[in-house]
Amino acid sequence: MKYIENYSNDPRYNLAFEEYCFKYMPRDEDYILLWINGPSIIIGRNQNTLEEINLEYVRENNIQVVRRITGGGAVYHDLGNLNFSIITNSHGRSLIDFKKYNMSIVKSLQQLGVNCELSGRNDITIECKKFSGIAQSIWKGRVLNHGTLLFDTKLDVLSKALNVKKDKIESKGVKSVRSRVTNIKDYLNIDVGIEEFREILLKHLFETKDISPHILKLTEEQLAEIDRLFKEKYSSWEWNFGHSPAFNYKNYRRFPFGSIEVRLEVKNGIINKAKIYGDFFGTEDIEKLEEILKGLKYRREDLVEALAEVELKRFFGPIELDDFIDLLMD
Repeated sequence: MKYIENYSNDPRYNLAFEEYCFKYMPRDEDYILLWINGPSIIIGRNQNTLEEINLEYVRENNIQVVRRITGGGAVYHDLGNLNFSIITNSHGRSLIDFKKYNMSIVKSLQQLGVNCELSGRNDITIECKKFSGIAQSIWKGRVLNHGTLLFDTKLDVLSKALNVKKDKIESKGVKSVRSRVTNIKDYLNIDVGIEEFREILLKHLFETKDISPHILKLTEEQLAEIDRLFKEKYSSWEWNFGHSPAFNYKNYRRFPFGSIEVRLEVKNGIINKAKIYGDFFGTEDIEKLEEILKGLKYRREDLVEALAEVELKRFFGPIELDDFIDLLMD
């Protein structure tokens, strides 16, 4: 396992850096990244950006909005939040597995006095309060597992910048975003700032694997490719916001594995356009499913026939065909 240093605070560059390491670094190595973003909202791969953020607040407070390549929900980052990325081989796995790749994070934090645990779908919590949200992507035999560590984040800004659906808050059994998150700084058995915390956590992460940290420096050519991704993809409005055409059917439902929102344009009984949003985790690009839906007759029997052989769990997680059809036609 090798550690790749990145001391940028630009979320657009940092996500470009992460994607490059995930997709293009040599596959005979595992990698760890620890990085810090300036004030920003990081949108899940399948989310509708404008519905996840408080746009007026975001603009007034110069908060950057950037989309990542993994599923899950929108998260707030600032200079008091430490992000971790673990990149490794999937070893034949085709489904998301949060426990496998995050126990080293939990154990490292426990050694630092943080009595934390993996909780729910993709959280790490202290005393039932969340300080880490985790997301994953599987691509061509590689796994990207990354997450947040709220160290000393401005939680009041977090709650104002994000639009969290009421049903998500209620499903957690709490009254607000602010009441269900916490910072880990006060739980540590040492008094350190975030930069010192990054170095200490790195040391503990390698100790859990009984190896010494090995720092990998990227080449000028690799850095140039990251810069291209930063400029052409992560700095673009098309990637971060995208265009949402008009639809005449819209439905939303929360499942145990996450939320799904479906929007369809149906004309003369035919699905002309389909768009699917949500904070679900899947290993297949949702665009593939949207293409399957386009051109189908908007009748239950036609939808059942067309989707019967589609592995919906690869797009969403453990969903049943009938539940998805109900979502499309409710």
